[in-house]
Amino acid sequence: MQETIAQQKYSCPACGAQAQWNPAKQALVCAYCGTTSPAEIRAGGEVVEHDLVMALRDIPDSRFGWEAQKVSVKCQSCNAISIFDPQRVAQNCDFCGSAQLVRYEDVKEVFRPESLLPFKISETQVRETIRRWYGSRWFAPSKLGGAALTDRVHGVYLPYWTFDAQVYAQWTAQSGYYYYETEYYTDNQGRQQSRQVRRIRWEYSAGQLEHFFDDELVAASVGVAASKLSAVEPFPTQELVPYDTGYVAGWVVERYQLDLAQAAQSSREAMEKTLYSMCAEQVPGDTHRNLAVDADYSGQTFKHVLLPIWLLSYSYGARKFQVVINGYTGEIAGDYPKSWVKITLAVLVALLAVLIIALLAGRQ
Repeated sequence: MQETIAQQKYSCPACGAQAQWNPAKQALVCAYCGTTSPAEIRAGGEVVEHDLVMALRDIPDSRFGWEAQKVSVKCQSCNAISIFDPQRVAQNCDFCGSAQLVRYEDVKEVFRPESLLPFKISETQVRETIRRWYGSRWFAPSKLGGAALTDRVHGVYLPYWTFDAQVYAQWTAQSGYYYYETEYYTDNQGRQQSRQVRRIRWEYSAGQLEHFFDDELVAASVGVAASKLSAVEPFPTQELVPYDTGYVAGWVVERYQLDLAQAAQSSREAMEKTLYSMCAEQVPGDTHRNLAVDADYSGQTFKHVLLPIWLLSYSYGARKFQVVINGYTGEIAGDYPKSWVKITLAVLVALLAVLIIALLAGRQ
């Protein structure tokens, strides 16, 4: 299917500048004069799930269009590919701050997002969240808050895949039941002693379970570490809305670099790990061994979605740090420099406390 690119723009009715999605007002607002645009984001529609097996068998050609002109650049430092409106001039990477950006052209057809979570947390709220977060980091340098917040906070839409699957699993294992026997022995003085020794009785066991995996997330970003993203999850995917150009107007979008096949494999591995744990909980007894799980997957579907993230990338001394905030829930995670003065003080206080306790114990 041929991709159609619409030349849709959201112009401010007052000054003519381009309006963008405003999380605080949940509307299109002009960034220059503050006028709310009368243009309405189309309501309704359906968030579609796609058959995973069919897609892996025959990858479609650009099925999901952006519906607006977009420009792509690739960062030569962190390799993130950013997509934004052509009116914007990108000078630095939103993910790592590098100025090493080059124009990027897709070398193969790619999936386009059909649904997204619009930004709900505003930049003002984000800055306040960051201030509180820094204030709660006891080992952070005292002047960190002001120094880090001088850098601009960036809002970006990150690429994710979601996967659904109905699973029927059968398991077998050896269940272990504890019992105790009295054991007699001779101690160092030649006296007969007895003690209780724990033994395990092993029995064959088997079971089954059914489980539906709904919207299992797999991040397709290279601009943000997976560990940071998992720390600010979950995203309420039940609130996803059909893709509309109004939601991404004025915002940077990262293009996925983890393709469908890789993401599906990652999701399957995560599902299998979860299933193993669920089956392990069903095994009777006090312990178990040789657990084997045989799972049958059906109704496997996927979506390619965009999820909102606020990023703060900054340098402190010679090092770079990144803070990530969930653009819908406000959950925050990230790196921060440590003050050796505070760490040394904490160690000295701990050593002093141990010394005092030892002295008091010695007097008793």
